[in-house]
Amino acid sequence: QVQLVESGGGLVQPGGSLRLSCAASGTIFSISNMAWYRQAPGKQRELVAQVTSGKITKYADSVQGRFTISSDNAQNTVALHMNSPKPEDTAVYYCYAIVKMRYDGPSYQFWGQGTQVTVSS
Repeated sequence: QVQLVESGGGLVQPGGSLRLSCAASGTIFSISNMAWYRQAPGKQRELVAQVTSGKITKYADSVQGRFTISSDNAQNTVALHMNSPKPEDTAVYYCYAIVKMRYDGPSYQFWGQGTQVTVSS
């Protein structure tokens, strides 16, 4: 099995900065994609940013230019650097990974437990 453990959530003021981290552990042969999703109360879970093992990144329009996703393939970690957050960024943020546990096996999707981010003055 694979576990994703997030850290770094909390309260941040608008215009401040916050860094979320996620570490994957367990039976991992390779990770092809890691991402951050978020879900605000009453809304659907949405993609915030993703990065492939080849370092190709994709961002939601709402965070483009403010958030940066980075990853360490050797450490199986991903981080989300949140700059100039806005109140509408308030949500539970979830780490996500697509993992192969064996070289000849299929890929599986895994989720972290989520970490609350609240943007408020």
